[in-house]
Amino acid sequence: MTTNEGLRERKRRETLQRITDAGIRLFIEKGYEATTLDEIAAAAGIARRTFFYYFKSKDEILLSLQSGMGAMLVEALKRAPGDKRPLRAIRDAVVAVCARVPADDMIVIDRLMRSSEAVQARKQASYVQQEQALFAALRERWPDPGRETGLRLVAMLAIGTIRLSLDAFNREGGSRPVAVLLHEAFDALEAEV
Repeated sequence: MTTNEGLRERKRRETLQRITDAGIRLFIEKGYEATTLDEIAAAAGIARRTFFYYFKSKDEILLSLQSGMGAMLVEALKRAPGDKRPLRAIRDAVVAVCARVPADDMIVIDRLMRSSEAVQARKQASYVQQEQALFAALRERWPDPGRETGLRLVAMLAIGTIRLSLDAFNREGGSRPVAVLLHEAFDALEAEV
């Protein structure tokens, strides 16, 4: 029974990845607005009805990339050495995770997200979810209730730093690595604290 559950979960992950890859490829080729759900489903080799088992809308394909980033940040934070202060631990986690994403992919995905006002609005809302996830991870590492306000501020500032860095990255057309922009933003933050 465990083997079947493992196989089922693996097939689900593979189908999810196929849908995501097909959607991103079609968004890049045709544009976000011009791409239909039927085209995404056909390219992923699934029925339109199956698409809705994985995503509620095509917006969610783009947003899943951002939520995936939040999960990676939490995992990187959990692996950080225990002797680091929260802001330093989160800074290292953010830089490590964002540096893994190829610059060209980051530019394309960011432009796709900016091409739709609906996606932009939902992207802004997802920053709040990422902040909450980081805050929960910080509280898990530093459970002292007296630190709660400070840890929440660290999570908020980390997400703000990411946002500012990605805006600069997009404005500059990816001319400088996002890791450099993140370091500059965190340096500016630490200089003001």
